[in-house]
Amino acid sequence: MAAYILRRLLLMIPTILGIMLISFVIVQFAPGGPVERVLAQLQGQNTAMSRITGGGGDLAGRGTTQGGGGESNSRYRGAQGLDPAFIKRLEQQFGFDKPAPERFLKMLWDYARFDFGKSYFRDVSVLQLIREKLPVSISLGLWMTLISYAISIPLGIRKAVRDGSPFDVWTSGVVIVGYAIPGFLFAILLIVLFAGGSFWQIFPLRGLTSEGWSHFPLWQKVTDYLWHITLPIIAMAIGAFATSTLLTKNSFLDEIRKQYVLTARMKGLSERQVLYGHVFRNAMLIVVAGFPGAFISAFFAGSLLIETIFSLDGLGLLSFESIVNRDYPVVFANLYIFSLLGLVVNLISDLTYSWIDPRIDFEARAA
Repeated sequence: MAAYILRRLLLMIPTILGIMLISFVIVQFAPGGPVERVLAQLQGQNTAMSRITGGGGDLAGRGTTQGGGGESNSRYRGAQGLDPAFIKRLEQQFGFDKPAPERFLKMLWDYARFDFGKSYFRDVSVLQLIREKLPVSISLGLWMTLISYAISIPLGIRKAVRDGSPFDVWTSGVVIVGYAIPGFLFAILLIVLFAGGSFWQIFPLRGLTSEGWSHFPLWQKVTDYLWHITLPIIAMAIGAFATSTLLTKNSFLDEIRKQYVLTARMKGLSERQVLYGHVFRNAMLIVVAGFPGAFISAFFAGSLLIETIFSLDGLGLLSFESIVNRDYPVVFANLYIFSLLGLVVNLISDLTYSWIDPRIDFEARAA
């Protein structure tokens, strides 16, 4: 097993390199960039000042040429009329004065040491930004995963035991409808009903905690936190348990129909003893082993709209805003961390399979 783990860890290196290389190349051809963003802001300031002064604006007193040059800066939209030296200073500030291969190799060396630099536009380190957003994303991911599993596992077992019954049919309909409703649409419905939209104002609409939360006693901190997180978690979890419910049901059905279950019944064991003493461990293998992956998926994906609707400043919203603003250090740092965690979680999932069922030997398969 040690050799298998080492082999998987070594394979992560070329995988991460490939992900970062493809993303870096795509960014090089993407329109816009941090330099263009600064130039657009300066041109906007110049336009506004020109309207006020009748055309006498000077881009806030910096960066303009006296002769209206800027031909060497034609590769940047909005660079016409700006001092080439000013453009070069911008390029040096963002690191674009170096060739793309050199910038990529430097990024890899920094990321290997978990040095992600500073945000282009927030004047704060990327790691500090991520640490500030982590509590929101951890709350959303952890609670959604726990709630979805707490619902899907008992429901899936019950559906398997009563396969084909009216209970199985109508619960399948509810699960499918819940899965089909987009989370953000359900979030809007919850706001309209329970957050002061048109009916009741029971739950807060913004933030993860109330103002002055740090000064609350412990019991009030817990209550306030749960009060704020209720609607976002319901909105995210409404369709999250559909897949795991059907997976649990089908897994139990496959095991219930096997010969060892018939043998256990012939020995006089009760249905409860057969179900939880023999079927449960084998049937839950695929469900439990998928827990790390489900948590990471809930942690990093699908929360952008929910964070936006409920004004929760988490990693999803940070990543989106960074992409829009071309804040490349934040974009690539998030991509690197998410990819690395995803690869590690896949390894943990495989090891969980082996831990739950020792008959599975990935090392023997690889050999």
